[in-house]
Amino acid sequence: MKKALIIGGGAAGCSAAHQLALQGGWDVTLVERSPILGAGLRTNWFGGHPYTFGPRHFLTQNRAVYDYMNGICPLRSCADHQFITYVERDNAFYNYPIHEDDIAAMPDRDKINQERKMAVGAAEAKNLEDYWINSVGRTLYEKFIDQYNKKMWLVDDNKKIDTFNWSPKGVNIKSGPRAAWDTAYSAYPYAPDGYNHFFDFTVAGTKVLLSTAIEKFDLEGSAVWIKGEKHSYDILINTVSPDLLFGQCYGELRFIGRDFHKIVFPTEHVFPEHVYFLYYANDESFTRLVEYKKMTHHKSPTTLVGMEIPSLNGRHYPLPFQKDIKLADKYFADMPGNVYSTGRAGSYRYGLDFDDCIEQAMIMAHQIKEGGRDHPVPMEIWRK
Repeated sequence: MKKALIIGGGAAGCSAAHQLALQGGWDVTLVERSPILGAGLRTNWFGGHPYTFGPRHFLTQNRAVYDYMNGICPLRSCADHQFITYVERDNAFYNYPIHEDDIAAMPDRDKINQERKMAVGAAEAKNLEDYWINSVGRTLYEKFIDQYNKKMWLVDDNKKIDTFNWSPKGVNIKSGPRAAWDTAYSAYPYAPDGYNHFFDFTVAGTKVLLSTAIEKFDLEGSAVWIKGEKHSYDILINTVSPDLLFGQCYGELRFIGRDFHKIVFPTEHVFPEHVYFLYYANDESFTRLVEYKKMTHHKSPTTLVGMEIPSLNGRHYPLPFQKDIKLADKYFADMPGNVYSTGRAGSYRYGLDFDDCIEQAMIMAHQIKEGGRDHPVPMEIWRK
C-alpha cells in the first residue's frame, strides 16, 4: 500500500484525505499543528451562537462540488443573500457589486454617469486604482474601492496592488437581480455545528496527528522529521504556505491576517432581511460585519455579529501582488513531482475558497491515479 502525508488539516487537507480514501490503496497520515481540524471553517460557539472565523457560506459554480458537499453536510440555500456597503460620504447603504438602481439614486449621479462615459483604457491598466477608475470613473472608485482596499491590504496606495483578476470589475455593474452571485450555488449546512461533520467524516481511516509540527523536510525524498524521527512517504500533499517547505530560502511569503471580534446584540436580528454581510468602504478600521444567524438559522432572542479588522495577526490572505506571486512561483518551480500543493495557502492564491479546495482535491486525486503531474501548478484553478 502506498503512503501519503498531508500537511495541514483545514479544508484542503481534509478534502485531499477523503479523495485518496475514495481512490483506495493509500495509507494516509495527516499532520496538523493546531489541536483541531477545520481551521477557520470549524464551528465554535459564543453566547450560545454558532460561528466560524469570518463568513463561511458555501459558494460554488461547480454542480459536482456542490453535490459532493451536500452529500456529506446537507445544505440549505442561501441564494437570497446580499452584500451591502456603507458609503459615509452619502450616508447611505448601497448594493455591492455596484448596481444601476443605486447609481440612479446617488446625489452625484450626473457626475458619475459623465465619468462612466469617459472611463476608457481598463484593459491596459497596470494596477487596481487605474483599473477601477478606467472602468467606472473616479467617484465610484472613491466611494466603493479606494479606502476599502487600502485597509484590506494594509497599503497606503492602491497603485501598489498590481493584480486585480480577483476583484469585481466595472463591467460587473449590475442592472438585474440584486443577489450578489446570480450564477453560483450559495448554501450553508443545516447542522447546528456547520461543517464540523465534514472534517470528521473526511478523515475517517486517516491517521491524524493533531498538535504536531514537522521539524524538517526532505522533499526530493518525500520524507519529514517529526519529534526527531524520520518518516518517508510516496507523496506529500501540502496545504500550508509553500515557503515553509523550503525553509523560506528565497524569502518569506507575505500574508494579511485578521483580528476578529464577536459582538452579541440584545435583539433577534440586526441586519435587513436578506443581508448577510455589511461592508464598510470608509476610514473605519474594520472591513465588514457578519450576522451569523442569516447563515446558521440559529434561533435565539439575541444575535451574534462578527467584526473583521485586517492585521498582521495570522496568515489568512496571500497578497495579490506580482512580487509575492512571483516569489511563490519560485517555490512551486522547485517542487518535485511527488509534492502537491493545494488550498489557499498552499496555492498562494487569494480568492480560493472551500469549494476550490474540494475541486483541487478531486483534480489532484485524478492526476495521482493517472500517474502524477508534469507541472507544480497543473490547473488554472490554482491561479485564481
